[in-house]
Amino acid sequence: MAAAIRFSRDLETFSDDEDKVVQDLNATFDTILTRTAEDYHHAVRAVHAKAHAVLEGELLVDGNLPPELAQGLFGKPGQHKAFIRLSTNAGDILPDAIALPRGMALKICDVEGERLAGAEGNTQDFVMVNGPIFQAKTADKFLSNLKLLAKTTDRMEGTKEVLSAVLTGVNTVLTSVGISSPKVQSLGGAPNVNPLGETYYSVTPFRFGDYVAKFSVAPLSPELTALTGTKIDAKDWPDAIRETVQQDMKSFSGVWEFRVQLCRDLERQPIEDPTVEWKEDEAPFVRVALLTIPAQDSWSDTEVKNIDDGMRFSIWTGLAAHQPLGNINRARRETYQHSADFRQKFNGCPFHEPTTS
Repeated sequence: MAAAIRFSRDLETFSDDEDKVVQDLNATFDTILTRTAEDYHHAVRAVHAKAHAVLEGELLVDGNLPPELAQGLFGKPGQHKAFIRLSTNAGDILPDAIALPRGMALKICDVEGERLAGAEGNTQDFVMVNGPIFQAKTADKFLSNLKLLAKTTDRMEGTKEVLSAVLTGVNTVLTSVGISSPKVQSLGGAPNVNPLGETYYSVTPFRFGDYVAKFSVAPLSPELTALTGTKIDAKDWPDAIRETVQQDMKSFSGVWEFRVQLCRDLERQPIEDPTVEWKEDEAPFVRVALLTIPAQDSWSDTEVKNIDDGMRFSIWTGLAAHQPLGNINRARRETYQHSADFRQKFNGCPFHEPTTS
């Protein structure tokens, strides 16, 4: 197997229009944020607005990792409190019959090391989705998709359910012949599966100390793997996923593997194109930690207030050793902050990074 690529600031390629694209993204997000805040009388996230579960757990970093894996947060064994949010990617809160990709956001507490510029507190955030590739190569391409999403925000839910059913059928046919379509899935054709059994991916690359990597969280314990691919019938049940997960998490604890995929070939595992999957036979995922979540009420009033309302998750909150890389990640820095600032101002509730030490 090829050696892991060493991190260098020269790995990224910058374009002249990045600042303008970020401005346009923020303006488009404002359309979504304003419309939903007015309707709900409460500001929600511009993407991944609907949470299905908010959880507390622990991340246990493995001991005796080889040097290329003992990097950043994972540089030494240890136990860290973790906050987890499971969600769906739309910017409005839709009935679960509209099948969309799932997301997992992690906030790991009491992380030591040099911080990214502007990163408050001492936490490390990871934001992932249940698919290995992103729907757009660059931020300007994503902007086109976002504008389409903004036009349909908070409109014609019945039409969206019909469209979702059609797209789900299309996606099933594509998948059966070995074709994955992130765009179809992002528009409402994703399988309506239990998020507890899903594998989540960072999709975009990050610095991994001396190297470059993508991240993933995969179900490990039998209780979770038994749910992989299990579909939830959400017809006439708007919060089917939330209530199913709530019932599940009250009955068992769950263990996930936190995995790292080191970049080993810049052509086959590019930095600037997240639509290209890093094939696991060429760059395998390797476990570096375990994420354990004990049995709990995944939608308690206290945790919803603390995590769903009281926290923001951003890939730019964390260590310099895990600096986000690539055009898409660079665009996410200001847009995540823009969305969080809107929520904070509208709701009159400032965000605070948690600590347990």
